Amino acid sequence: MAHSDHRTPRLPPRRVIRTIWSIHRALAGRLRGGRWSLSTPAPGHAGLLRLWTTGRRSGLPRDVLLRYVASGDDLVTLAMNGWDTADPAWWLNLQTQPRARVDLADGTGEVLARRAAADDAAELWDLCGTTTGWGKGLDRYAALRSGDTAVVILSRVENSGDAAP
Repeated sequence: MAHSDHRTPRLPPRRVIRTIWSIHRALAGRLRGGRWSLSTPAPGHAGLLRLWTTGRRSGLPRDVLLRYVASGDDLVTLAMNGWDTADPAWWLNLQTQPRARVDLADGTGEVLARRAAADDAAELWDLCGTTTGWGKGLDRYAALRSGDTAVVILSRVENSGDAAP
């Protein structure tokens, strides 16, 4: 991911970002049966899904709201933690247990998560940047992180009777 514009973006303090997400998550969990803010991707706009993972330490179900784009039948998101340097817990959970569940605006399904291969990651990164409205600014924000940002592919799987989180 090339960083052509070297201006450092300004972010609000971490506590402000976390507070906003906490409020959004609380509202999204209570209104319309938890589907209030879930949306489908549209041209030029990312969708919003709820991802259910299994806690890597606790074994308990964990959920998070994520922006995503569609690439064929796959759902694609970026493993960023509110632009913090640490990887998000949901991505760490998926690395331990890649099978998960997603709630979408139009239903629920099981997915299998994987990191995009290097040859696909750049194209999917650009798709995420363009579709979410971040454009090339996405590169500048990602540069604030100390490590590489994983492009995560959630592939839909057929239900086999095994319960996902």
